[in-house]
Amino acid sequence: MLSAKETELVTNSDWILTKNQILQKVKWLLEDIQARQQQFLNDPQVGLPSEVMAISPKISKGENYKGLPYLVLDHPRVFGKEDHFAIRTMFWWGNFFSITLHLAGTYKQDYERKIIESFSLLSDADYFAGVNDDQWEHHFEASNYLSLREMDAKSFKANTANKRFIKLAKQFSFMQWENAGDNLLTSFCQLIRLLSK
Repeated sequence: MLSAKETELVTNSDWILTKNQILQKVKWLLEDIQARQQQFLNDPQVGLPSEVMAISPKISKGENYKGLPYLVLDHPRVFGKEDHFAIRTMFWWGNFFSITLHLAGTYKQDYERKIIESFSLLSDADYFAGVNDDQWEHHFEASNYLSLREMDAKSFKANTANKRFIKLAKQFSFMQWENAGDNLLTSFCQLIRLLSK
């Protein structure tokens, strides 16, 4: 049996059509961010590994991360068996936009020192460090991410050094929708500069 609320929704097509319109607008936003990211990556001063630059960006979507729809832009993206290098821009319905740097395997080893040395910069910019053992979670609950403002340099270094992977993430409220593209691009450029220095 359907509840009164469920009956109201199943007989009303407007809300699902509105949802589809919103998701299309998010896709357009991610496509615009992708183009601007690529323009930034074309700068000769960006010093990322050639194999990272060689793989085309990808926008994908799903309906069920913790029961809710999402879209993600992975750019750059290398997902090997053990070696991962990705910057993921994510829209998660009902929650937030986020951007995440994800490094594992040889990429973690290559960039670990730079990231540890950038603690103050990352903390001032309101990043979160992944503290979960599951590298495929994206929520910002305390079991998954901890604000660098709640850590000191020593605990950040220990967390970074002792995990199999590095995840640094930042979230943006939907209340900042008009500035979402610029904010996400600014964070993307900040992460790329950190890795390229």
